[in-house]
Amino acid sequence: MRAEPHLSAISNRPDAAVVETDTFTLLKVPPPAELKGLVNDIALYRESSGRPIRQVETASLVVPLLIGFSDPFEIALGRPPTAQDGYHSFTSGLCLTPVNIASAGACSCLEYTLTPLGARRFFGLPMSELSERMIRLDQLGDRSLDGLRQQLGNEENWDRRLEIAETFLLQRMRAAPAPAEAVAWAYDRIVATGGRVPVAKLASDLEWTRKHLASRFRDEVGLPPKAVARVARFLRAQSMAASDDDSGWADVAAACGYADQAHLTREFREFSGATPSQWLASAQR
Repeated sequence: MRAEPHLSAISNRPDAAVVETDTFTLLKVPPPAELKGLVNDIALYRESSGRPIRQVETASLVVPLLIGFSDPFEIALGRPPTAQDGYHSFTSGLCLTPVNIASAGACSCLEYTLTPLGARRFFGLPMSELSERMIRLDQLGDRSLDGLRQQLGNEENWDRRLEIAETFLLQRMRAAPAPAEAVAWAYDRIVATGGRVPVAKLASDLEWTRKHLASRFRDEVGLPPKAVARVARFLRAQSMAASDDDSGWADVAAACGYADQAHLTREFREFSGATPSQWLASAQR
């Protein structure tokens, strides 16, 4: 189901994209214009089905920051979650495995969807410290995030929650150093080319060694450039397969720069936990 911008009973914002059913509501708004390239969106979500829900999110190039207001999610990277994997409020840097999520069907939360460069600016930490792991917000020892969580939890109105979240985001980002221009340029090139630009060329253009480029990427993005390129290529293959009914998987592999279809299949298994056809069938449900 695709979200369509419209006025809803839960929001009077004309920029809100809302999906509502009998059991869940999802509201998304774009970030303030000055945060383009750092934040993808801000979302509020409520689920009230009361039935256990399980889902899998593939590897991606976004960093979620989620603040929960009700029951926790159970989340694990690359394996099924257990009761010990409960998270009310959390973040997670880039990872190369699927994310397995379970809930009891009764949850409510706000989520910032950050780009890796936006997350580096937001948290002020080397992104390598956040990559490939789940982190509860209280583990960060960040009093301002604790205060935001309390403020949002005390507010029931969704538009007011969004205002609080936007104000906090703007103030925090404005006070933080901007991403390193050279790393931002290289990262944008990888994304724009679907991972096809050679890492050696990026290093050469920047007059850096590949070792130095990899070190800077681990700090600013969380993964080395070659790994980021693999995920960017995978995301392009996902997009092409989902939007083009006429192309077979061999066509997708060739168009996205894989050596062959077998290589594409291995990447899908690693990043989504499924074969390409299994992933597509799940995405279309």
